Amino acid sequence: MKKVGIIGATGMVGQRFAVLLANHPWYEVKVLAASGRSAGRSYAEAVDGRWKMPESVPEKLKNIQVLDAVEDFDKIVGEVDFIFCATAMSKDETRALEERYAKAECPVISNNSAFRGAADVPMLIPEVNPEHAEVVEYQRKRLGTKRGFIAVKSNCSIQSYVPSLHPLLDMGLVSVKTCTYQAISGAGKTFEDWPEMIDNVIPYIGGEEEKSELEPLKVWGKIKDGGIVNAVSPVISAQCIRVPVTDGHMAAVFAEFDKPVSHDEIIKRWNEYKGIDLPSAPKQFLRYFTEDNYPQTKLHRDLENGMGVSIGRLRGDGANGIRFISLSHNTLRGAAGGAVLMAELLTDKGYL
Repeated sequence: MKKVGIIGATGMVGQRFAVLLANHPWYEVKVLAASGRSAGRSYAEAVDGRWKMPESVPEKLKNIQVLDAVEDFDKIVGEVDFIFCATAMSKDETRALEERYAKAECPVISNNSAFRGAADVPMLIPEVNPEHAEVVEYQRKRLGTKRGFIAVKSNCSIQSYVPSLHPLLDMGLVSVKTCTYQAISGAGKTFEDWPEMIDNVIPYIGGEEEKSELEPLKVWGKIKDGGIVNAVSPVISAQCIRVPVTDGHMAAVFAEFDKPVSHDEIIKRWNEYKGIDLPSAPKQFLRYFTEDNYPQTKLHRDLENGMGVSIGRLRGDGANGIRFISLSHNTLRGAAGGAVLMAELLTDKGYL
């Protein structure tokens, strides 16, 4: 059992980490850390009135004393093998904190965006680009570490459509237009603390469209000269909309190819896509539904314990185009669950 810590343990993603890791077969939670406001209290006290998970606070973690992620740095580093990080700090503060932990030989599995653009920081969707883990060695040379490094999870919105597009890349995929319909938990909210979202749609999520257009190109990039060089195609155009659902990001995707493509071949590739054998991995990563009105957020976001990707409504769109719907759970596959799976991959490869 590797000893792990959760930085940002009191926030929504941190709470999801706590639930997922409380009974994990490989990892034992030894440290829960947050800001100074929560430090010194038991975890149960720190999240009292703020707990947003459908599950109760894990019994194993209730009485762990919350530490200060900054002030208790040395104590945290001394107690864990690596950390999961989901801070609510500014990007500059997060960057400084994560690099501090990495340089102290404490690897960081991050849910934050601060290092997603760094060429030698792997941004992993384990079933899609596991080979990008190799840049860890280049990053360690830059940091001057033997064990320490940072690995990041991609933005939650791209998990709804990048896995669906990945098996189609070699069919001549040229361009992608997508509109994502994103749950309020993506903003760390519930309907109780965001009543303005009830019976409402907000057609703007700050910074989300830029991430949705750029991050897939890093996921599909190649390792060269000590870093990941982004792919130059397909060209992606995105709109991101906040909708009144609790969990689940849905994408309406329009994809253009350089020649006509077989719908039967696409569905076959989706349903037969090979996953990975790790504790948090879904048995079937991608699943295509033939029903006209599937996938639905409420019915399918929890597919494969929230780690599967649901696809449906494949249709033609012009001579060389297709359109379809794709759905993933944003706080499981798209956030904490994806980060835990990433840690499992890095453990399996010997980096953790």
